Amino acid sequence: MKSICFYFQIHQPFRLRNYRFFDIGHKHDYFDEYANRFIMQQLAEKSYLPANEILLGLIKKFGNKFRVSFSISGVALEQMEKFTPEVIDSFKQLASTGNVEFLAETYGHSLASLKSKQEFFRQVKLHETKIKMLFGVKPKAFRNTELIYNDDIGNHIFELGYNTVITEGPKHILGWKSPNLLYCSASNPKVKLLMKNFQLSDDIAFRFSVRNWSEWPLTAEKFTGWLNALDSKTEVVNLFMDYETFGENHKKETGIFDFLKLLPQVVFDKSRFVFKTPSDVAALLQPASPLHIPYPISWADEERDITAWLGNEMQNEAFNKLYDLEEKVNTCEDKGMLSDWEKLQVSDHFYYMSTKWFSDGTVTKNFNPYNSPYDAFINYMNVLADFEIRVKKNCEGKTKVTAAKTSGRKKVSKKVAEKPGKTAKKPVARKKDGDSAKK
Repeated sequence: MKSICFYFQIHQPFRLRNYRFFDIGHKHDYFDEYANRFIMQQLAEKSYLPANEILLGLIKKFGNKFRVSFSISGVALEQMEKFTPEVIDSFKQLASTGNVEFLAETYGHSLASLKSKQEFFRQVKLHETKIKMLFGVKPKAFRNTELIYNDDIGNHIFELGYNTVITEGPKHILGWKSPNLLYCSASNPKVKLLMKNFQLSDDIAFRFSVRNWSEWPLTAEKFTGWLNALDSKTEVVNLFMDYETFGENHKKETGIFDFLKLLPQVVFDKSRFVFKTPSDVAALLQPASPLHIPYPISWADEERDITAWLGNEMQNEAFNKLYDLEEKVNTCEDKGMLSDWEKLQVSDHFYYMSTKWFSDGTVTKNFNPYNSPYDAFINYMNVLADFEIRVKKNCEGKTKVTAAKTSGRKKVSKKVAEKPGKTAKKPVARKKDGDSAKK
């Protein structure tokens, strides 16, 4: 028997408000409450609620033969609790069936795994707590932000208590190997790797309603035929996509909900596949071979690397400036500041600064509030300048005490002892070639 793992990501783009230079040091409301509320309510109505209703019906109809997995960031769950509690209730219904697995990830959908092991661990633990509180389960498998993974990240994930990881299955890593097998990490064979089949995933996520696609219209029968045509050694097909695929990226009128509703029945009738969760598959299968992944991979664009978020000077300047504040932020006890810190790490902020051209740009362009990546950079740096002032004002004294205790001496470093009060300067973006990048 062969397995299908259906994974759905939910991470609502988190918008900053238009934060101007003269707001620095005076206003601390960084996030566009109206826009975030509107986006979440629209997604709930068009996508999350109708899709959850379909999944619940499929579970009732097929029982343990139909199982799915969700990766929902902590900040997305916060938005649901605040703006659409009915969505949380519908996920609780799904959780109560026992046929839905909730994956672990970073709380703030952040890139912390690329910069700070300490912050990465903190956010994963925070996310675990959130999932346990809402759905009564502890995650067993791990999905990092944007499927970002390399050997070092895999070792960190294992330290956190996870030995099953979902990541991308790029050709430059797999080579002649198939993504439709279970693998393990070459640096730690105890870490099992489930590789996304990007061809079949993208057929649904990106191409379903594209009328000039040679395979349009995509039907459940046609998709099942493609599954049957896979290599006979296929053991698991990992289909990973945004949950907004259903109802938002592809509107109800395209037939996307009918496809979701019909696919399991056709798969059961005309193939030898069953639906499993990643934990199910990891327990059933043995790794086919180890994979060495020295550099970070992701599910973004053709390169399948991290340049969508950290590919230019603006992105790296903003990213490094943000994490320069980590030591001081960790001494803060102000819950509001800690919440802002998590939200400022959301990967979308850096994504909007990208100057790359993306083949899948039509999918998330409606969520990008900026006219250009330079506008995104300037707005983010204005917010970060204000946040830095707050951090120095509220946390610097505590940082001095912590540093003194750590060293065993009263003297603190010059860097720690710097006094706040310098006038914040408006960041100036350099002109670069390229246009606004959209996912």
